[in-house]
This record gives sequence, structure tokens and C-alpha cells, in this order.
Amino acid sequence: MSTIKESKAEHKAANQDGDVPDLSAIEHLEAEEQKRPRAAVIHEAVRTGGEEELKRTVSSLAWSGIASGLSMGFSLVAEGLLRAHLPDTHWRPLISKLGYPFGFLIVVIGRQQLYTENTLTAVLPYLHAPSGGTLVKLLRLWAVVLAANLIGALIFAWVLGQTDAFRPEFKAAFSAIGHEAQQGSFWVLMLRGVFAGWLIALMAWLIPASNKSSEAVIIVVLAYVVGLAGLPHIIAGSVEVLYLVLTSETSWRAYLAGYMLPTLIGNTAGGVALVAWLNHAQVANDSER
Repeated sequence: MSTIKESKAEHKAANQDGDVPDLSAIEHLEAEEQKRPRAAVIHEAVRTGGEEELKRTVSSLAWSGIASGLSMGFSLVAEGLLRAHLPDTHWRPLISKLGYPFGFLIVVIGRQQLYTENTLTAVLPYLHAPSGGTLVKLLRLWAVVLAANLIGALIFAWVLGQTDAFRPEFKAAFSAIGHEAQQGSFWVLMLRGVFAGWLIALMAWLIPASNKSSEAVIIVVLAYVVGLAGLPHIIAGSVEVLYLVLTSETSWRAYLAGYMLPTLIGNTAGGVALVAWLNHAQVANDSER
């Protein structure tokens, strides 16, 4: 009741100055509710989430990370199934890449630990209050989540490559997707990885600023662009290339040095430098005014 009275008083004063349209008190409150949250509010929501992640135990992070690596395998499965059922035409990627966001939907909505998301959320507490202890916790989280994600990705790729869970035509599609993921030199993959890390890390920034109903739309749109552009993602792409390793179509060296390393560097740079640091910088500069 007091809020409405205060709103009425502010509304009356503003009307006398001619600053706002002639709205009722209820309409004025509704207008306030429709305003998008300030960058500082979003930053605090993401930073708080990062603080919680840094406090989680190693076993909790590891199990969640393995689950995430397994879940990301469904991006390859969904895309491969669509690809196998479509004719080989120039527009096929526009449809088949709709399967790529599937793993991201499972991981993000299910709140599983994905390395490229943690490059944003977990780094904000360190940028907010740098300390040796926070840095150690951050590096521990990254190491555990990355290793667990890759273990999950390896298990999923092994099942796809070494069992008859999927028909030969689907396996052929998985193989083609894996070969496409490997295309490009070390530096090209690293540069593409920056863009992939940038877009995927943006999910963690955009979701708190959006309505609950639009969460899935944000995930699908961002991940679809990553897939359609052929931008390498350290976990989703690892499932694709590890499938080739386990079916003897490529070597461990080609995966580790030719794909994993440049993609990891690029994804981390995109998530930390271009998303976490820049979004933190704008809020920090505002608070200094």
C-alpha cells in the first residue's frame, strides 16, 4: 500500500513538472516493472552465481561436468540424424544445424557444468575482488570442469563409434560432421574458437536479463549460429572429433594438437576477455562515476 502511495506522490510531482504522461499509479508501477534491468543488476546476478560455483566441491563439479560432457553428445546425434534424412543440397546445413543446440539446451536448462559457461560466471568474482585464493578456486573449477566435460565427451563418442546403437547411415553422418569440425589451420580454429566462446558465454549474461520463457530461445539462437558458422566448441566439437579418433579416422595427435588446443585457447579468450572482462568493465566504470 505504501508503495502505491509513494508512486502516486512521485507520479503527481512528475506530472506537475510535465515529465511523464498522465498515468494512473498502477500503470506507473507496471511501467517500472517493464523496464529492463540495469547492467549492474545483471552483473550482480551472474557474479553471485559464480561465487556459488566457486564454493562447490570437486566431486560435485566433476559429476556435473561428466553429465554435461555426455549431454553435449546429443548435439552430434541430433544434427547427424537430421543430416542423414536430408538430401545433399546447399540448404541442408540450414536444417541440420537445428540439431546442434540440442545438447546446449540440456546442459544450460539442466544447470550442468559446461566449461565455456564457467569462463564467464566464475571469473566475475575474481575480477570483482582479485585475490590469490579466488584465483586458485577459479583455476580449480576450470580444470575440474574441463577434464570432466572431456571425459563425458569421450564416453559418449566411444558409445557412438564402438557400438551398434545407431544405424550405418547415421554413423556416416557423424563421421562427416567430425571431418568438417577439423577443417582449418591451428590459427584459424583458434580465431573461430574466440567467436564460439564469445557467443556461448553470452548465454550466461543474457539469460538473467531475460524472461524465463525466452531462456530456450536464447540458447537455441546462439548455439545455432555457432553451429551454422562452423565455430569450434571445445566440448561439442570434441565429441565430433573424438568420434573420428575412436573409429580410427583420425589420430589422437590430430585431435589434441590440431583441434583441442586451438579451440580451448580461443573459447577461453572469447569467454573471458570479450564477455566477462568487457561486461565487468562497463559496470566497474559506472560505479566509479
